[in-house]
Amino acid sequence: ILIILIFIMLTRFKKQNNKMVRANIVSMVLLMHAIVGFPFHARGLSMTYYMMSCPFAEQIVKNSVNNALQADPTLAAGLIRMLFHDCFIEGCDASILLDSTKDNTAEKDSPANLSLRGYEIIDDAKEKIENRCPGVVSCADIVAMAARDAVFWAGGPYYDIPKGRFDGKRSKIEDTRNLPSPFLNASQLIQTFGQRGFTPQDVVALSGAHTLGVARCSSFKARLTVPDSSLDSTFANTLSKTCSAGDNAEQPFDATRNDFDNAYFNALQMKSGVLFSDQTLFNTPRTRNLVNGYALNQAKFFFDFQQAMRKMSNLDVKLGSQGEVRQNCRSIN
Repeated sequence: ILIILIFIMLTRFKKQNNKMVRANIVSMVLLMHAIVGFPFHARGLSMTYYMMSCPFAEQIVKNSVNNALQADPTLAAGLIRMLFHDCFIEGCDASILLDSTKDNTAEKDSPANLSLRGYEIIDDAKEKIENRCPGVVSCADIVAMAARDAVFWAGGPYYDIPKGRFDGKRSKIEDTRNLPSPFLNASQLIQTFGQRGFTPQDVVALSGAHTLGVARCSSFKARLTVPDSSLDSTFANTLSKTCSAGDNAEQPFDATRNDFDNAYFNALQMKSGVLFSDQTLFNTPRTRNLVNGYALNQAKFFFDFQQAMRKMSNLDVKLGSQGEVRQNCRSIN
């Protein structure tokens, strides 16, 4: 019942487009959770993990995220992408945050990760939390909370996640070869995500995160060199114009690049998906109905995205002796 009431309240305030009021409602809901003890656990994680040891942790993360996104709304996409690039490699253990050393090249220096943004937001939240509760809150939990708060700040659904992840000690560039490529077709995406427990519905819902942000020309220019019947000719001209500025030129995934909505799925229906891995979801019968459903019903997309993001943020988490709580998110203790 509480979840239904929250959804109704947030939907009404979304129409008013008042982020400050919505944020206050979420703060109140989190306080209610703390008071009544929300009975949700996942693999040793808990919604109330920091209730006694660091009760202000979530508010500190939310403040760091909100302050950063008010200054630069494009960072919302960066925080969501950071969670995905962290969790898909070695699980949700903040391995993406570790800096390279003279003896090891870390994940963040992989070509696939060089465009990641938002590290300074995690650093800011971690520093503030360490000043209040030293050695308690993991960087992995901060990354998961920051992605959640970024989704909500951009106008997407609010979802809560259990806490208690520990930070990993391994971060190697060679592990990033397991990140899904923007050149995969729908069957390959389903297989790759399926190996980690995700359903085809999860794949399409998570792809909807591309409603935020941009893609670089280097990731889609191959679509312009051969005839592609799945690409609208007018949009192809737009992509070509973007690429005339070089491989690092950026193209928004949809017309509302800083708003979390279902415009991404509308773009796929119009053959205006930027990446091959985007448009393939509409071209493939197995996933086309999901795309059409989300394009028609934003509330359905939001609900399924919530579920998929909870699953993503719980992927192969480390507990207890499997990891540590880093003092500095960029280096192991």
